[in-house]
Amino acid sequence: MNTNSLRMLSHAAAKMNSTEDQTLHPYQSLSPDYVIDAVESLGLLTDMRQYPLNSYENRVYQVGIEEASPVIVKFYRPNRWSKEAILEEHQFLLELEEEDLPVVAPLQFNGQTLFEFNEFYFSISPRKSGQSPEISNTDQLEYLGRWLARLHQVGGDYRFQHRPIWNGKSDLGHSQDKTIIQQSCETVLKSGLLHEDFKVAYESMCRDLNELVAQQYQPNMSDTLRIHGDCHVGNLLWRDEQLYMVDFDDCVQGPAMQDIWMLLSGNREEQTQQLDAIRKGYEVFRPFPYHQLKWIEALRTIRLIRHTAWVAERWDDPAFPLAFPWFTGVQYWSGHVLSLREQLSALQEPPLYIAE
Repeated sequence: MNTNSLRMLSHAAAKMNSTEDQTLHPYQSLSPDYVIDAVESLGLLTDMRQYPLNSYENRVYQVGIEEASPVIVKFYRPNRWSKEAILEEHQFLLELEEEDLPVVAPLQFNGQTLFEFNEFYFSISPRKSGQSPEISNTDQLEYLGRWLARLHQVGGDYRFQHRPIWNGKSDLGHSQDKTIIQQSCETVLKSGLLHEDFKVAYESMCRDLNELVAQQYQPNMSDTLRIHGDCHVGNLLWRDEQLYMVDFDDCVQGPAMQDIWMLLSGNREEQTQQLDAIRKGYEVFRPFPYHQLKWIEALRTIRLIRHTAWVAERWDDPAFPLAFPWFTGVQYWSGHVLSLREQLSALQEPPLYIAE
């Protein structure tokens, strides 16, 4: 199919979309034509081929370029990050790339990495592919440890000025008068999505967890540096003995352990073994933050509660009901409250330990 035919199909698709009775949401105007026009506004010539990639918070597309490799185009959710905050993310990525760390930094056009097309900010990056690493693989865990240490070494050079401090209190767009757990609990309770049978238990568990987390997680500013912030295996690409870390959209000023604990899985013994492997790699470049081991369960609790609130917050975006169809069901909320109870127990157990 030639470029003209593809362009005609794109116009047809956009016209069909415009006639649909859709609920207003941030990405309603992001039609196939819009994506192409935004990319070509930078002087690139597309072949009109585009594929939506798996992303909920933002919208991400692979777009074909005439006589060149495809690129990845990321449209940022309106009103989430300020321009200054996005530029801080980009600057962090460029610094990491300068240190030969395997990240996917945005491409620069006329010395700029962030662009505005009508109501959207967007950026363009090279395409990278791969699969998630095997967490049970000790060699890969040591490699990840070395990689994280180098990332944190760069992260400690400067401080974010326009992005949140992950101290358990500040969360984007919310007052610091309440903790992230309190903010998240309120969001879920007001959303109308929490199953009625679990409201009392959910509110009670959040209250108890908030109290324990506030007691256990009290980082000083000196404990924080620029971190990835969402370092789960889904944001790691492994191919041909090469690792790439992607999606720095949640990078914050936070403790190194926030990036480390998210690589852990399994029971207590398995997590201890994984921690030890990561530690061996980490200490090649940087002292391991042993004093932060006691924060793991508190950080895990914040993540667990905040993630559920995030889905509830975004429910008016059609991508979320499609991606999380089980979110309003009894089974999900029953399992979530059970997970909160398990976290309450975990917070009262001795922290994970590895010998220095």
